[in-house]
Order: sequence, then structure tokens, then C-alpha cells
Amino acid sequence: MKVTGYRSLLTRHDWGRLTGDANGVMPEPLTDVHVLILETDEGLEGVGVGAHGDIDRVFGAVEGEDPRAVTALYDRMLRWVFKTGHAGAAFGAIGAIDMALWDLKAKAAGEPLWRTLGALDRYVPGYASGLDIALGDEALVLLYERYADRGFTSAKLKGGHDVTHDRRRLLAVRDVLARNSEHPALMLDANEAWNRTQAVRFVSELERDIDLAWIEEPVRRWDAAGLASVGRHLRAGVATGENLTGLEQYRPLFDAGAVDIVQVGNVWGITHFLRVAAVAHCHDLPVSPVTYHANPVAHAAAAVPNHLAFEVQHLTSPIGVEIDQEIMDGGIVLGDQPGIGIRVDEERINAVRAATPVAGVTGPHVRPRRAGLRLVPDTSAAAS
Repeated sequence: MKVTGYRSLLTRHDWGRLTGDANGVMPEPLTDVHVLILETDEGLEGVGVGAHGDIDRVFGAVEGEDPRAVTALYDRMLRWVFKTGHAGAAFGAIGAIDMALWDLKAKAAGEPLWRTLGALDRYVPGYASGLDIALGDEALVLLYERYADRGFTSAKLKGGHDVTHDRRRLLAVRDVLARNSEHPALMLDANEAWNRTQAVRFVSELERDIDLAWIEEPVRRWDAAGLASVGRHLRAGVATGENLTGLEQYRPLFDAGAVDIVQVGNVWGITHFLRVAAVAHCHDLPVSPVTYHANPVAHAAAAVPNHLAFEVQHLTSPIGVEIDQEIMDGGIVLGDQPGIGIRVDEERINAVRAATPVAGVTGPHVRPRRAGLRLVPDTSAAAS
């Protein structure tokens, strides 16, 4: 079997509400979802998800090769961009191709990817995460009641603008999840909106009333000394890693003792997750994937010994995409369909008029000019 080509699709996910974080809110409830389909000479096709605009830089590394040699081809893609670097958009393309290669490998074996990777249990523990900073208090409670209906006992909220506002919302969600656990786990994600001092002051105030399981991305992703400093002053663990594009970027964090929960972005692929999980395991640290549409890395999470909890943002699928998994019992139950379990209706997707790219002048993908430089809480940015 040889890789012969690819098709790139763009569909949308309808959240039914606005989503965002401390850096901004999306302008509409629809967001773009990128789908990659790898073609082979035997007619078998592999599916990957995530933005892959730089695919032409790395596709030559896998074209004409047997897709079942996944890890060798992953390293070949990294070598392909040796001089220009594999960070950013190139790493996204590598991740999408890597997912599609693993999908092909499992399909060729006639089994779901979680079995190919050696997992015993198809259940992947998770936590609820609603990208919820734009929601008012009533809508926030209604959202997490839907998660509670599916058995969730833990949740991560977006915040970081105003401590009084975030405390109220965290306590409200704790009350919702209390129906499933006497001690629900709560997390707060600041999305790199603070400097070190702001992070310690803000979270220390929250910890007077709330026992946070972790604070996520309190400062910039590469600030190993800052992350370590924040961790020394708080009870909550420090979680980070979703935006790191390459195994080597984790090394300073491990060396500095700067991370307690090692996070990995779904969009960076299966091989990247497996390697980060192995290194984290060597440091006796848990790993927690940050989700993306279709939760492809859940198959790999089921197969590693140090998986803690998988972020679950989506209770529905993107337009034209069916996923062989169920969100129930506070996590993800993977199915038996060969491969990653993503079925694509190309006719339906092609009928969708896709939005402009998410990289705009405002929104959660654009860092605010005054992020980390505020003396007083930014109450105007917090939902009432």
C-alpha cells in the first residue's frame, strides 16, 4: 500500500452559542473544522483533523510510502523541514497527516486504533470544558447540567479577568456537578493572560473558597521559570503544554519542575502525544490531552499508563462528520469501527459555505495587546 495523494476539506461546527477565552470571543457560534483525507493506491483512505495549511511543505515525505510505517514517516516529516523548522503551521500539517496515517494503519489491520495501540479498555476518563467565558451565569449552569447528565464529575472553566466573577461561576458549576460526586474537581484556564504576580494573586484569592485541581496556562507557555514560580506559591497544580509544537519544547518545563499536569494538543497528532506521554511518565507526571473535534487522540490516551483526564468540549459533531464514540459516564467510550472512527460525508461538507479562517483581528486566537499588563481586574471583559 502506498500514499498517493490527499484531499483537504473545510466544514463547520455549530456550537449553538458563542465560545472564547480570556483573550477574546469568537464573533459567531460557528467555527471552522479542517479535515484531511489521505489517499492510497489500494483505495483505503485515512482521515485526520486540524488545520494543515502547510501540508505541501511536508507531504513529499510520505508520498509514495507505505502508510503503516507511521512513526518512521513522522520522523521523516520532521527531517523534511529540518532547516526551516517544524513549529506552527508546519506542525499542524504534520499532526493531521500523522492522524491519517494511524487511521490507515488501524484500518489495514481491521481494528479500532485503540486496539492497534495496545489499549485494554475503550473507556477514556474525561472532564467537561465548555469554552464558556461568553456565557452568563444562567446559561453556564444550563451548559454544565448537560455535562452532568452525562456523568461528568469535573469541569474546567475559562476565566482570568475578574476573581469575584470567576469564583461565583466556579461555585455554581461545583453545585451542578455535586449530583455526581461529593467532591467535584474544578479547574480554571487563563490562556496565558497573566504575568507571574497576577497569577499568584488571582489564584490565591480563589483558593480561599475553592480547592482547584489545576490552573491552566497561568503565564506564557515557554516561561519555565515563571510556571515553576507560580506552582510554588499555590495549592493547585500547574497545567500547560497544549500549544507546544514539538517534544523538545517540553524539556525546559521538565528541567525546571514547572508543570504538574502535562497537556498535549489533539491537533498535533497521535505520535506526538505518545512521545510526550512517555517522557512525562518518566517524570511520574500525568498527561491530559486538550481536545479537538472528533477527539482523535482519545485512542492513544486509552493506551498510555499515565493518562489523567481527557478534555471534552463537544457533545455534537461537526457538519458532515460522524464519530464512532459516545460521551457518557463522565468520559469517552470509543467504538469498534476500524481506524480512528471518523466517517466523512463529503457531499454534505462541500455544501457548507465555510467561514473565513479563525485567525482574525480579535478572538481567542489573538493575544490582546494589554494581556499580562493590567493593574486592576478587567471587569468589562467578564460576562455578567
